[in-house]
Amino acid sequence: MPKSGFAVLIGRSNVGKSTLLNALVGSKVAITTPKPQTTRLPIQGIVTRPEGQIVFVDTPGIIKKKGDPLTKKLRESVLHALKDVDIVAYVVDPTREIGDEEREAIRMTTNAEGKRILIINKIDAPQKPFLDFYRDLSDQYDATVEVSALRGTHIETLIQKLFEYLPEGERYYPEHQLTNLGNRSWLAELIREKLFLRLRQEVPYSTHVEITDLQDRDNGMKYIAATVFTTDERYKRMIIGKNGRGIKEIGQSTRKELEGVLNQKVFLDLTVEVDPHWVLRLQE
Repeated sequence: MPKSGFAVLIGRSNVGKSTLLNALVGSKVAITTPKPQTTRLPIQGIVTRPEGQIVFVDTPGIIKKKGDPLTKKLRESVLHALKDVDIVAYVVDPTREIGDEEREAIRMTTNAEGKRILIINKIDAPQKPFLDFYRDLSDQYDATVEVSALRGTHIETLIQKLFEYLPEGERYYPEHQLTNLGNRSWLAELIREKLFLRLRQEVPYSTHVEITDLQDRDNGMKYIAATVFTTDERYKRMIIGKNGRGIKEIGQSTRKELEGVLNQKVFLDLTVEVDPHWVLRLQE
C-alpha cells in the first residue's frame, strides 16, 4: 500500500522554506527572494514517488508584529495550515539569532498534532553560531534532518524520512502534477517575485497582483494581462519608475522566465492601480 499525506513547512521569515519547497519538488513552485515574508498564502508542492505522495504546504513566515491587517491574515493562514496535517516540518536557520518569532515557531510546532520533524537548513553556511541550540531541540521532535536547500544537500534523506512518517493511503493528485496552484495564481506569484527583487523598502509589501486575462493566441503566443495593486499613489510611481522603466524591467524579467518555463513566446501586459483596500481581496 502506498503512503500519502500532507506535510506543512513552518518557520520564521527568511529561513528558506520556499527554497526548500522548490528543492523538494524539483521545480519552481514557490517564489524566493532575499527579502523576508515573501510567501503570502500557503502554497502546495507535490512529490510523487513509487512509495507514495507527499503534499507540501509552504506557509508565510512567522512574525510577531501586531496591528497590521496583512500580518494578521498571514498568521491566520499559518494556524490554518497546521490543522489536519500528517507532518509538521519546522525549518530553522542556524546562522540567525534566536528571537520572539523563533520562540513562537517552537511553541506552535511542539504543540502541533501529527509527527514533527526539525529541519536545520543552511547547513552549508560557513558560520552557524546557533547550530547547537537547534540540535539541542532534537529531543522535542520525532526526527531531525540537517539540509542545504540551496545546494540540495540531504534533500533525498529528508524525503525518505518524510515518507517514513506518512500514513498509508492513495494519492491525492495525479502523478505528474507538481503544485495545486492554478496558472493564474502561479503567474501572479511570479510577477510579485520580480517586484520584490527590483524594489526595495516597503513597496513590495504594499502590492498585490491579479491576472486579468490569460489566452493562448493563434500565433502560438501566450497573452497575459495582469494588474499590480498598491496602496498609495507614491508607490504606484515607484513601481512604474521614471519613463516607465521600472514596470518595463519587471515585465521583461517575468517574461524571460515564463518563456523558459512554458517553452513559448509570451506577451505580458502589466498595469499598476491604486487600491488601499487590496488586503481584503486575500480574505475572499
